Amino acid sequence: MYSMRTITLAAAIAAVVAVTGCSQSSSPSDKAAAGSQASAPAPTGSAPAKTRENPLLTKSDLPFQAPPFDKIKDSDFAPAFEQGMKEQLAEVQKIADNPAKPTFDNTLVAMEKSGQTLNRVQMDFNALFSANSDDALSKVNEDMAPKLAAHSDAIYLNDKLFQRIQTLYNERDSLKLDPESERLLEWYYNDFVHHGAKLSDADKVKLKSLNEQASKLESQFVNKLLAATKAGALVVDDKSKLDGLSKGEIAAAAQAAKARGLTGKWVLPLQNTTQQPALAELTNRDVRHQLFENSYMRTEKGGPNDTRKTIAELAKVRAEKAKLLGYPNFAAWKLEDQMAKTPDAVLKFVRALVPPTMAKARHEAGELQSMIDKSGKHFKLQAWDWEFYAEKLRKAKYDLDQNQVKPYFEVDNVLKNGVFYAAHELYGLTFKERKDIPVYNPDVKVFEVFDKDGKPLGLFYADYFKRDNKQGGAWMDNLVGQSKLLGTKPVIYNVCNFTKPAPGQPALISWDDVTTMFHEFGHALHGFFASQQYPSLSGTNVARDFVEFPSQFNEHWASYPQVFNHYAKNYKTGEPMPKELVAKLHKAAKFNQGYALGELLSASLLDMSWHMIPADAPLKDVDKFEAQALKDNHTDLSYLPPRYRSSYFMHIWGNGYSAGYYAYLWTEMLDDDAYQWFENHGGMTRANGQRFRDMILSRGNTEDLGKMFRDFYGKDPEVGPMLKDRGLK
Repeated sequence: MYSMRTITLAAAIAAVVAVTGCSQSSSPSDKAAAGSQASAPAPTGSAPAKTRENPLLTKSDLPFQAPPFDKIKDSDFAPAFEQGMKEQLAEVQKIADNPAKPTFDNTLVAMEKSGQTLNRVQMDFNALFSANSDDALSKVNEDMAPKLAAHSDAIYLNDKLFQRIQTLYNERDSLKLDPESERLLEWYYNDFVHHGAKLSDADKVKLKSLNEQASKLESQFVNKLLAATKAGALVVDDKSKLDGLSKGEIAAAAQAAKARGLTGKWVLPLQNTTQQPALAELTNRDVRHQLFENSYMRTEKGGPNDTRKTIAELAKVRAEKAKLLGYPNFAAWKLEDQMAKTPDAVLKFVRALVPPTMAKARHEAGELQSMIDKSGKHFKLQAWDWEFYAEKLRKAKYDLDQNQVKPYFEVDNVLKNGVFYAAHELYGLTFKERKDIPVYNPDVKVFEVFDKDGKPLGLFYADYFKRDNKQGGAWMDNLVGQSKLLGTKPVIYNVCNFTKPAPGQPALISWDDVTTMFHEFGHALHGFFASQQYPSLSGTNVARDFVEFPSQFNEHWASYPQVFNHYAKNYKTGEPMPKELVAKLHKAAKFNQGYALGELLSASLLDMSWHMIPADAPLKDVDKFEAQALKDNHTDLSYLPPRYRSSYFMHIWGNGYSAGYYAYLWTEMLDDDAYQWFENHGGMTRANGQRFRDMILSRGNTEDLGKMFRDFYGKDPEVGPMLKDRGLK
């Protein structure tokens, strides 16, 4: 669950095309009328057909400049990327060659206005490649990654351009800039230095080579993972093996098989995490084991989709890059501009959570083992047993079965009467579905968002169901970013991977899915409330260990009584969830938290271990390195695997969270602190919502993020509310 960074100049000059999780190719016909308006061959004897114009090369005339997905073809992207890079390099070189004395307007404002074609192409590509991919887009991804890396270097390492920025930075006290402009100048200078602008010419050549290598490896990783995740789906040829799943889930598995042309079979597609949802329900232990192994080993089968060699090489290249830039390891370089600042600060924070979390997880494991023993079965608890017996224990302790609550969580109702309702009560927003806006897949819904004064705020796209050609996980991104300078308002999409119901069946989701919807819409609010002049500082263009704060904070409203009672209604009868069931759900909220937090801690420390490798270390054996890292970090419990293993850890190898996965835990601390503030000041009120909007959600990256948080909370962040919320205190 993450926000993908908007490709404004801030990211365009550092862009690598590989964007999110793990999907796979599909028939182009899956795209909503993609390319349907391409010209047909001219009839014999008639004049030649008019050459088709590439829709990516001009601003969209749709509301809010929304992408014309009904006109975009896969073949449009490569030439559009090339044209976009060519245009921006010309614009940047013109700025660098300007004979006039550097000014804020002729240098930084001009930079902010550059690259608009590339920005548009990148955003549209991100959406399709991540959520509706195919072989052609995968090829574009792999071909363009090194070119975009070179494009980034051509800007960051342009000495004439940097000299203009440095001149302004050195004279900043005399420029009398407004606070946002001061922040932009500071950001540009630090960002250019961070990316090698002060290196010697010889070292710049080395850096360019390392960046090109890294971009190729990242792209290869993404494409391998896309294929491996699809191939790893569990195919079942005997319906009885699916015992424990609901009728709707079995029907969805049959539909997934039908979509693959597997008549008379059932398919359980893999999600991006180690654990899979069906593991909580499947009664056949052998089937659970097979599903777990398919997930756990998806990218370690020795074939063309094995990612281990790729990530070992990528870790080595990143370490060499860090050394060239003057840092002991990649994590030290990557964290320099984050809230945490240093690897030591991250390790101190995360490792302090390990002892109480692992102790709780061991206690939970003991309870599960006792349940297994009392059932008359004699086997040792394994990772593929945990979710199944945890669900049984949950039911025994709290008389709560997840299938009891799902009928109260129909996805469309949760969206409109839960997610949207909370946004209305806190911030005054209203929503209207638009069916006249082209989408990239029929599953996608579009809503126009209106501010508290009734004025249009932007567009929101909701894409919630799993597809074979969609990457795993959940995320938010922009199709159009907010900027007063460019006169643009946000167009934002949320993507999830909920099980798609069979035709005619309701889309019932789990409580975890409900909180995921609130989470991703928290990212969307961060984007919608952006109110910046400059695109590079707008909305979610903030540090990784801050960007998850608004999203995780928004999760709290899913269980807030006023909101919960507004959407948790039976899809058949419209009756609210019975008070007894609500009480059970809330009472069970802290259940299994040793496991839930433990898998996050394992993954976070595994990420840090990979990115603290020094440049002179030999190429790592991935299996041995992972095992040793888990042991060294005291998270090596056989029944508690990391949420992501090294070989399919999309966040850190292909999505920009390298040395940054800890951000989910760091921002959990921030969000629990902020919610505690709300509880201390009257809870869900418009006044409190407006304060959070004014002081956090609308601020983008216009000031130091630590100061921004302290101004809202009144002091530095503290871990107490987080431990309380997790049931560890």
